[in-house]
Amino acid sequence: MLTTLTCDLLGMTREQLRMARAALDWTADELAARAGVAVNTIRRMEKGHGALQETVLKIQRTFEAEGLEFIAADAPSLGGGPGVRFRKA
Repeated sequence: MLTTLTCDLLGMTREQLRMARAALDWTADELAARAGVAVNTIRRMEKGHGALQETVLKIQRTFEAEGLEFIAADAPSLGGGPGVRFRKA
């Protein structure tokens, strides 16, 4: 059974979605094509609307395959909000 959830319940906030797209210099259309989801879904998620858990995971995995990692808001010793960064090689 698939559940509709907002991005931040799965560890990726809408801000992180936008940050990750910007880090890779991808348009919403490009991300949608790479993740195999509709571009309207990307746009809705960036506005804070919910998406199917499967969809959120597809998008997050797409970013992770490109070398990004998601930083939780409560990450110890980072002292900030949620973020995105490139993994160390």
